[in-house]
Parts: sequence; structure tokens; C-alpha cells
Amino acid sequence: MTDPRHGGIAVLDFGSQYTQLIARRVREQNVYAEVFPFDAAPEKINAHQPRGVILSGGPSSVYEEGAPQLPRWLFSRITQQADFPTLGICYGMQALTHALGGVVASSAAREYGPAQIAQHGDNPLLRNLPHELQVWMSHGDRIEQPPAGFVGLAVSDHSPYAAMGDIHRQLYGVQFHPEVAHTPLGADILHNFLFTICGCEANWSPSTFIDDAVQAIRQKVGTERVILGLSGGVDSAVAGALLQQAIGSQLTAIFVNTGLLRKHEPEDVVRVFRDQQGMNLVAVDATEDFLDQLRGITEPEAKRKRIGKLFIDTFADQARQLAAEGVHFLAQGTIYPDVIESAASSKSSKTIKSHHNVGGLPPDLAFQLVEPLRDLFKDEVRKVGTALGLPDAIVWRQPFPGPGLAVRCLGEITWERLETLRAADAIFTGELEAAGLLRLGTAQSFAVLLPVKSVGVMGDNRTYEEVIALRSVTTDDFMTADWARLPYDLLARVSNRIVNEVRGVNRVTYDITSKPPGTIEWE
Repeated sequence: MTDPRHGGIAVLDFGSQYTQLIARRVREQNVYAEVFPFDAAPEKINAHQPRGVILSGGPSSVYEEGAPQLPRWLFSRITQQADFPTLGICYGMQALTHALGGVVASSAAREYGPAQIAQHGDNPLLRNLPHELQVWMSHGDRIEQPPAGFVGLAVSDHSPYAAMGDIHRQLYGVQFHPEVAHTPLGADILHNFLFTICGCEANWSPSTFIDDAVQAIRQKVGTERVILGLSGGVDSAVAGALLQQAIGSQLTAIFVNTGLLRKHEPEDVVRVFRDQQGMNLVAVDATEDFLDQLRGITEPEAKRKRIGKLFIDTFADQARQLAAEGVHFLAQGTIYPDVIESAASSKSSKTIKSHHNVGGLPPDLAFQLVEPLRDLFKDEVRKVGTALGLPDAIVWRQPFPGPGLAVRCLGEITWERLETLRAADAIFTGELEAAGLLRLGTAQSFAVLLPVKSVGVMGDNRTYEEVIALRSVTTDDFMTADWARLPYDLLARVSNRIVNEVRGVNRVTYDITSKPPGTIEWE
């Protein structure tokens, strides 16, 4: 079987916040892309035989001390052979220019935000695109003199070389970001690079991924048994379905009900995976333990730490029992952003997350990891889940924080307050789904229970009860987000239902804060 990762694109990370987005845009065109630190070993980069490389942007200036530079192996390859197409984006273009003898200088007028470029001449990178293009710039330096063999392909008001190329050697650079949505025809530019210049094939798909992953899982674990931490979330659910297809009864999933899940979720997990998928499922109801640990705790980080520790302890107790039976493999629903964000991917990038999934297990549980989804983005995980036959209720489950409702139930956690929040959240998401807005019109929607009370009037009685805040956002990548402009009549209907149907709530508000300055979650 041909590995669908072969013949794709290697993305070298120079520290840009958009590096993952470059890989995602490539894979949206059914071509495999993988991100590597700019200083990664060449044998690691070449393992999947990429047909080309994209150099990401980054926050540095090429002349700064310690600034990331073009790797020596890549310099040697592109100067000695014309067989490795390369596209430099923003800083990547500047690093390419600097390495090949061109001149990069600070621009008197920096460009941040939308800009117009005008192309001149015919070239493979911008072929079949309009003469003038709207693009997204984000740079302080610019190309003053391209390297020998390069010609200008486009200009902007402040960049004489907004795009350049050495067409014979298949080397290109763009000063703007084709990967962001603010460059409307950026996908067309990347398409030209992938298919016209690199000669890639569109063979990266959910079905080819499943075939390859099943084979890889079987090869890795053989006849051994595997433990899966099943949270009920999209990632662990798809990992479980994939493992079930690959090794069947060799898999045992552990599901810990913390009592902090949304309405009907614990029952849904058991119904789908044990009853419908036929999975060996160990379901542990630890609700009382978690409520005991959270009693009187109101500080958000303290909640997270207590939940995280108790979850690990509960999972470890079950895992030890299986380990005693000779189980040596632990499967996790780690996905591509987790891999990149869990540690700085290179000297030029910053760590975003310090942990993921079932990290932090005790030393006595030295399992070998199986992470079948570590090459996928969230949207790709959903496509694989659908191809595996998982129901939409699982595949399109709303994003949910690891500590569950504890970070949406502000203040003290009690069973009564959790039930109040569950009921309000179910009404909100149910109305959004009925209106067709839960998947297509919004990216994430939920209710938050606030630890404040307000005065209200119900019938002839004065009430003094808690407040529900509704949060619904739109976003492409969750790095930035805007509040969703939901229809007033829908918000009115949700508010009316919550106040009338949910005991203990007499006021509903709608959060209209974007990210930044706010975050999507409240805690």
C-alpha cells in the first residue's frame, strides 16, 4: 500500500503563529503536509519523501543575532539541484533571500493588514489569477534586492518584491500570507505551488488515512492488548473507533464520568461505544469523588489542578488492573495541534500548552503510546469519524474543555448548580441545532452559570436568583474568534425557555466579547 504521506509538503517552522494554518491549507487540497522545526534533521524531514517545502513566516529579522536561518541541507539541495521546489512565506522569503545572497532591509513603511499587489509577467505561482490581488501583509522588513536568478513577480505600495521567483530552480517567495482567510485567493496560490510547481497528487483523504492507520496500528501492537482513555470527546472517540476497526477485542477503553459532563453525555458514551460499537468499555462513575474534591473551591486554576490530579488517579487505578494482566500499550486521542503545541517546535517558536490528554501517569505505568490521530487536524478528525460510521452527535460534538463544566460553572461547584447549568446549556444548544446554527453558523456555543444573583419578578413574587451567560463564537482556527450575531428572536426564545424551565435562574445575558481581548471560555 502506498503511504498517502509520501509526496506531500514539508513545512519548516520559523516561529509564525500561522505555521499550522499553512499545513492545514495544504491538506485541505488533499495533499499531506507536516510541520517541522526549521532546524530539524534532514533525514526526519525526508522520511515521507516530500515533493516540496514551504518556509513559514516568523517574528525575527534575518540580521538579528540568533535569528533562524535557512538549514544547510536545504541550501545545499536548492543550490546544487533544481529538483526541490521551495516557497518562502514572509520571513521564510527573507531567509531564502538572505541565504542566497539577496538583500533584506528594514522597510520605512511597514505593512500590517490588508494590501493590494499587482503581478507582472507570466509565472507558474500566480498563473490564472487576477492582475491585482488582495492579500494580508505582516512584516517590517522587505526584499531590496532578490538573489541572482530571481525576478519580481508582484509589487505592493511598500514592497517592490511582494512576490519573487527563480522559475528555473522552482524557488519562490511571497511577502504576504496566502494561508490566512484575509488573502481571498491564497488557496489558489498554494494550489499552483502544490500541483503546477511541485507536481503533488491529491491522495490525502479520510479513507486512505484509515487504511494506512489500521495497517500501522496492527503492525505496532501485534497481538498485544491496548488501553484507551475515552473521554467522549471527538478526538478520543474517533481514536477509539479507529482502534476498534484495527484490533477489535484487543482494545479496552476506560471512561471516567467526572460528573462534569453535559446533559446525557455519560449515557451517550456507553450507548455508542459499548452497545453500538461493541467496544470493551470500563465505565467508572467517579462523580462523588470529584464533587468532594471541588467542594468549596472557587479559584479556576485550583479547580483545574484538582480535577486533573483526580482524573489521573482514577484512570491510573483502572489502568493498573489491566497492566497487571499484561497490557503494555496506551492509546490517546492526541491530534496534530496537540503535538505542535505541547512543546516548542523549534528554537524560534513558543510553547502554548504544557500538557495534553492522559499525560502525567505514575512512573509504574510505563505504557508504550499509540496515537493514531497525531497527524490530523480537528476538521480531518471529524471526516475520519464520519468515514468510520460514528454518529453525528459524537463527530460534531461541541468543543469541550478538559475540566468540563467546572470551568463554565463559575464559583463553587455543587451538584445542584451543575444540573442548572446542564439544563440551560441543553436548551441553548438545542435551539441552535433546531435553527441549523450549531454547526454551520457557529464554531462553539455554550452556557455559563455566574456566581452572582439578580433581582427578578415572576408572577407576583420577587426573585433573587442566579444568572446564565450565553456564549457563541465564530472562528476558523480558534486562535481568534468573534461573537456570533445570532438572530434576536432565537436569543429571546432561549432566554424565555431558560427562565421558565430552569429552576434557580431569573436572568440571561449574551456575551459579545471577541477573542482577543477575551478568551472563548470564561475560566
